Amino acid sequence: MRGEADNNAQKDLTTEYALDVEGVKNVNNEMTVSEAGEATSSAQKIAAKTNVVVELIDDTSITALVKTSLLYHRSTSAINTEVETKNGVVTLKGIAKTSAEKDLAGRYASDVNGVNKVNNIIIVIVE
Repeated sequence: MRGEADNNAQKDLTTEYALDVEGVKNVNNEMTVSEAGEATSSAQKIAAKTNVVVELIDDTSITALVKTSLLYHRSTSAINTEVETKNGVVTLKGIAKTSAEKDLAGRYASDVNGVNKVNNIIIVIVE
C-alpha cells in the first residue's frame, strides 16, 4: 500500500484492515506519515520556540482529551469506552469488535499530551 496517513496509528490500522480482508496473506504498507501528523502539539511547539516549560495537564483534562480523540476517529468512535486517568496513567475499559480497534484505541490514548502510560483492558468480542 502507498499513500499518506495522518499518524502512525492510522497507518497501522490501515494494515490491520487490509489483513482482515479474506484471502489477504501479507500486507506491505509503504504509507508515509505526514509531517503534520508527526508534529508535536501546538503547546509543545510554542514552548520549544520560546523556551517555556509546558505545564502538566491534569487527569480530568487528559480523560476528556482521550474520550474526544476516541470519538473523533471513525475507527474507534463505535467503541463504548470507559476512560479513567490517575497521575497521567490512562485505563481504557470497554468492548471492541476487533483487536485492531482495541490496539488503535490504546495508540490514540497514548498520543494525548500528558499521558504517561495506557492500561488497555478493552475486551475484544468477535460476533
